[in-house]
Amino acid sequence: MILMAAAFFLYAASGTIAPWWAVVVLLVVWLGFFVVACRWWSTRPRGITVLAVGAIALWFVVLVAGGAWLGWEA
Repeated sequence: MILMAAAFFLYAASGTIAPWWAVVVLLVVWLGFFVVACRWWSTRPRGITVLAVGAIALWFVVLVAGGAWLGWEA
């Protein structure tokens, strides 16, 4: 769950690069990841780590793609 918290700070701080609407979408996506992580707490504890790493990777891909194709910049 610590990685999910780290992912939250990345998603929440995206406003320095992404427009407000993209930050809202990213936070909704993170909330979905968090709900899945809470459901997996007892049954798949190692899966939460993989999920969090995937969330961080998705954040990175979205911001790089937004910067490359949509002109997002700091």
